[in-house]
Amino acid sequence: MLKYTKLYSKRYQDVFLKVVPGHFVTPNAHINYYIDMTTMKARQNEAANAAQALSEAYASTTVVDTILCLDGTQVIGAYLANELTRAGIMSRNAHQTIYITTPEYDLSGQMIFRDSTQIMVRDKNVLLLMASITTGKTAARAIDSVRYYGGRITGISSIFSVVSKICGMPVNALFTKADLPEYKSYPADACAMCQEGRKVDAIANGFGYSQV
Repeated sequence: MLKYTKLYSKRYQDVFLKVVPGHFVTPNAHINYYIDMTTMKARQNEAANAAQALSEAYASTTVVDTILCLDGTQVIGAYLANELTRAGIMSRNAHQTIYITTPEYDLSGQMIFRDSTQIMVRDKNVLLLMASITTGKTAARAIDSVRYYGGRITGISSIFSVVSKICGMPVNALFTKADLPEYKSYPADACAMCQEGRKVDAIANGFGYSQV
């Protein structure tokens, strides 16, 4: 059974991560720590605390019409929309409220939006919200998808991020690699743990992990 420890934010005393050491395979890399945000994404008070902390990076001049939630962050996204609205963040939507949505994926893994949901992206100012960013590839694909459907990315937020910029845009992250300096990410074909003969502990993605 994999065991976790809690990693508390240096800036926000009510925000913490559960970090699980091991050898994990993700869609884009091999990593030596899994960042477990299951309760943060599902438990009311943890989601609200994370959203409040994330909202502080955005000034009242930022325009946010839609929050695009990846990795199952919809609950955090809803609280974030509430915090941004309360802080005076502008929305160009006629109803003066922020959309919270998540993309669908086709068989090739491409993000798509149906005709009925494209109204939340086309001509909208979109804030991308993710749980974890390791290589930035998933975030870059999301940005490309938003632009393809006629939207504009006005910000990128993540609970944990290894990278500081994606497509030239800064990442607003509550935790970075500086908070977990032992964190390592390897390409699948150049994994130091694999080369050492260390077995894979689990397959992981934004929804969780399954031990092998």
